[in-house]
Amino acid sequence: MSNPLDVLDALSESRPALSADEIDAAAKRIATIIEPTPLQHSPRLSARTGARVYLKREDLTVVRSYKLRGAYNLIVQLTDAERAAGVVTASAGNHAQGVAFACRAMRIKGRIYVPTTTPKQKRDRIRVHGGEYVELIAVGETYDAAAAAAADDVARTGATVVPPFDDVRTAAGQGTIAAELLEQLGGAPDLVVVPVGGGGCLAGVGTYLRERSPRTGILGVEPAGAASMTAALVAGGPVTLPEIDPFVDGAAVRRIGDVPFAAVSRFGGRVVSHASLPLLTATESPSGAGAFRIMQIDEGAICTTMLELYQNEGIIAEPAGALAAAALAEVDIEPGSTVVCLVSGGNNDVSRYGEIIERSLVHRGLKHYFLVDFPQEPGALRRFLDEVLGPDDDITLFEYVKRNNRETGAALCGIELGEPGGLAPLLRRMDASPIQCERLDPGSPAYRYLT
Repeated sequence: MSNPLDVLDALSESRPALSADEIDAAAKRIATIIEPTPLQHSPRLSARTGARVYLKREDLTVVRSYKLRGAYNLIVQLTDAERAAGVVTASAGNHAQGVAFACRAMRIKGRIYVPTTTPKQKRDRIRVHGGEYVELIAVGETYDAAAAAAADDVARTGATVVPPFDDVRTAAGQGTIAAELLEQLGGAPDLVVVPVGGGGCLAGVGTYLRERSPRTGILGVEPAGAASMTAALVAGGPVTLPEIDPFVDGAAVRRIGDVPFAAVSRFGGRVVSHASLPLLTATESPSGAGAFRIMQIDEGAICTTMLELYQNEGIIAEPAGALAAAALAEVDIEPGSTVVCLVSGGNNDVSRYGEIIERSLVHRGLKHYFLVDFPQEPGALRRFLDEVLGPDDDITLFEYVKRNNRETGAALCGIELGEPGGLAPLLRRMDASPIQCERLDPGSPAYRYLT
């Protein structure tokens, strides 16, 4: 029996090529159900970059992400026979909400496969949007595991597949973002920053801009822990990453789609900040006329941006939703240029904010972990506080590694600094102290296990 994933590829082979005309047609199809999302000027980000920065608020759609555009554009084009067979999809959560909404709106039965790591908030919203028309199935720990289960379902049942990114109809729906922002802006922006997961949004938006606004620069941004588009561009074709960090769940994809890769590979340009290729220099701007770049952003930087968007603009962005805005702190933007950043989604589970704050503190150099061997004598902890910690340092975690025998085990200490520059003095004081301290490197197995 052939690989069930081949079913998805075979069903996409006869589709028309992705083009601006296809995207304009998609815009007409979805106009009756999806209202244009706001294009908001950001005074804070404009002041930080020296550019005129606008946020395209895709987090304000009815499903709190742009994914409804592609899902609805595809499903509304299905034949009566395809609708009667029911639809099946796999998703990290946002595409699933778009499919669920479309199923309920068109009264089509659907089965939706999501990873078990999909936040509860997203799973709850899928059920709300789909109601009685949708069955939600959680399987595997990654999107790719859910996709394999969905493909197997299609092969067994003959249901109609609704790909989250690897289909021209899906990508065309996402491309309507570009058509919309050009109309709202009343002219061509110098740079559009797009988050990248499976690549459908970048393919759609980039294709439209290449044809309708060719002098607009395009910057695709993916999480460092799931840089599948970067890997594909370097390899010359889609490749499967051996492992990914699932934290940015809306963009954590092991392998980008063939349709998005075909579109993106036509844009020209190159990878930024990749070890095997030249880096973006201070004299080269990503917003150069017509430039295309793809770059990666550390998950900690994404968390910092999420918190900044919430605290300053009141925007509740999920990790993937903050990808584009996070890139503004990492590249040189031409002063006076017009920049549009996609806030791609706002489906963030409030219970994740503890981890978000933690990752942000670590990224900013404010949070560090140590294994501390305290002498088993009175006053040892007091000496550590007096002689090692600085006046602005704080212990935020204290836990004996061997809880049943405190006389032979070190204590795990989480220390939050008043400022990043406080680390070097702290390490010097630790070296001078008779108390043995071992710093845990964030990339080490011990760090991942203990924290």
